[in-house]
Amino acid sequence: MHIFVINSGSSSIKYQLFRWPQERPVCSGLVERIGADQATITHKVFALDAPEMPATEQRLTLPLPNHEAGLREVVRLLTAAPNGVIQDPADIAVVGHRVVHGGEAFAATTLITQAVKTEIRRLFALAPLHNPANLLGIDVAEQLFPQARQVAVFDTAFHQTLPEYAFRYALPEALYTEQRIRKYGFHGTSHQYVAAQATAYLGLPDARLITVHLGNGCSVAAVRGGLSLDTSMGFGPLAGLVMGTRTGDLDPSVLLHLLGPLGYSPEQVSTLLNKESGMLGLTGSSDMRDIGAALAAGDARAQLAYDLYAYRIRQYIGAYVAVLGGLDAVVFTAGVGENDALVRRLACQDMGFFGLELDEAANQQRIPGLREISLPSSRAKILVVPTNEELEIARQCAQLLA
Repeated sequence: MHIFVINSGSSSIKYQLFRWPQERPVCSGLVERIGADQATITHKVFALDAPEMPATEQRLTLPLPNHEAGLREVVRLLTAAPNGVIQDPADIAVVGHRVVHGGEAFAATTLITQAVKTEIRRLFALAPLHNPANLLGIDVAEQLFPQARQVAVFDTAFHQTLPEYAFRYALPEALYTEQRIRKYGFHGTSHQYVAAQATAYLGLPDARLITVHLGNGCSVAAVRGGLSLDTSMGFGPLAGLVMGTRTGDLDPSVLLHLLGPLGYSPEQVSTLLNKESGMLGLTGSSDMRDIGAALAAGDARAQLAYDLYAYRIRQYIGAYVAVLGGLDAVVFTAGVGENDALVRRLACQDMGFFGLELDEAANQQRIPGLREISLPSSRAKILVVPTNEELEIARQCAQLLA
């Protein structure tokens, strides 16, 4: 069974094709700058019978006016000689879609129907940067793969196990019961995947884990026995950790001051908090590689940004040890979490009282796959687990349709 996984963004499409039950993808790719004359596609084909062989890679630059044009070009790459991996689009039995916000309506992976699409559309206001693009990807995939079953995997679904005292805000009751204002949490597909990997590695079915997803967006989750008990993002993806361009936790009084005495409009506040803050606001760059280079050159702003970024991670680790009633492992994942040794070192600094002792030599190594970077004497493990949201989506699709 071929499962095609699509992660549709506002101007991009990530994809992987699986020949299930093989969990190594047949191919993967990224379409970027959709809507531009100089859009790009990076398409990789893997040799399943020779996993040690490097992927065959194609890089294209071409005009792609919209998502339909982008996906049509991907279909051509999937079927074209000499590196085609399917004969016909009809070979794809399932298309799995990442959908960022499922609200309270979706606590599990779901077959897409018209009613499901209507609910995704209704949630546009809660995820205006993501759900419209996710729904657009669904609409286009239904045109290009009409014979396939379309499946939605929601980023918020994993966090639907939060207890009410963890997801409710201390606001008037009607704002929850009528407007559904509550904590939803995000990056659930990533947290679920790495938590399962870490649980299997530890051999502890009831493992108490703190999973730390550090990419351009960042979040932490407290996971016990495979269930999310709390997470740092909230009603939207702004709360919690400092991120590439987002503020993380912020005193609501700042918003009132921006909207009142400083005269900002709601749109200006949204742009400020979502696109102009975080590491970008602190340093002028949202790319941790650039900020790391500035830090190495002695830049004081870069030093402050790294200290603030790591301080917030340590705050959440401390809080979530209390939520979990102990700790078996801290798990770092996503682009920054997997690759930035300095962030991991600063985040684990002075954590010996929680039983966390970092092995700095292991921390500096860049080894593929799951790896342990704590000292043998560390009571709790420190793990680096590469995330694979596309594989998790494919697994959930297969489970749903089994």
